[in-house]
Amino acid sequence: MIPLLVKAALPKLNAGSELPDVSKVRHDAPIDPRHVASYAALCGFPRKDVLPLPYPHLLAFGLHLEIMADGSFPFPAIGTVHLENSITQYRPIGLDERLQVTARPADLRPHAKGQVFDMVTTVHSRAELVWEETSTFLRRGSGDGPGTGTSFPDAPDHGIDWKLPGDLGRRYAGVSGDRNPIHLYPLTAKAFGFPRQIAHGMWSLARCVGAIENRLPDAATVAVAFKKPILLPGTVSFGTTRTDDGWAFALTNPKSGAPHLAGATSTPR
Repeated sequence: MIPLLVKAALPKLNAGSELPDVSKVRHDAPIDPRHVASYAALCGFPRKDVLPLPYPHLLAFGLHLEIMADGSFPFPAIGTVHLENSITQYRPIGLDERLQVTARPADLRPHAKGQVFDMVTTVHSRAELVWEETSTFLRRGSGDGPGTGTSFPDAPDHGIDWKLPGDLGRRYAGVSGDRNPIHLYPLTAKAFGFPRQIAHGMWSLARCVGAIENRLPDAATVAVAFKKPILLPGTVSFGTTRTDDGWAFALTNPKSGAPHLAGATSTPR
């Protein structure tokens, strides 16, 4: 994964200004129960005979890097900001299933801070759609589009406090393969403008889902917007509230109330 990450991070010299019409597929991808157990422990999920709801993202991450590393893709991975993520699980996925994972870029559009695009992932089991995800990314630059993203119901800015260790980014990198230097060490994060390393957005999503996993139906949609980075080590406050169609949740700074993540669950339509 590291050579692929390096290739995806390199500046694009001859790429065009449009997203390529390309998709990447993993056929018959096996599930390693030991890897699932490591992910579950790090993200606060109980051990079960089915996958944690966000886990298939890890099966697709290498495909996302392959797409970004392609010479026709217009943006390098480094400096691309993960703004939002939406995941729908149509049913629990068993540990003994073998999956087809497909990823493609889509919908390049203007934004007030540059341009945004989606990375769309689908997961099938024996031709049945069981899981899908849309990850929305920002490439900073001059822009003239809207600056607002998805809005979510308000959730309490206080609740359970989670103390996060300084090595959390390195531990999640070891499980996920996402070794972006902004998540690893103070020195590598400072090179990209952060005072010290920051938590992965997909870890924060997974940790929130793990905290409410026992409240969710078998078929559920989880959508989040990533706000201010979570500096490591650090403390975040997790709050939830019931909605008409699920749960709203948030991660905030327990001292200032500044938002790190806002999200909600719903029933797939």
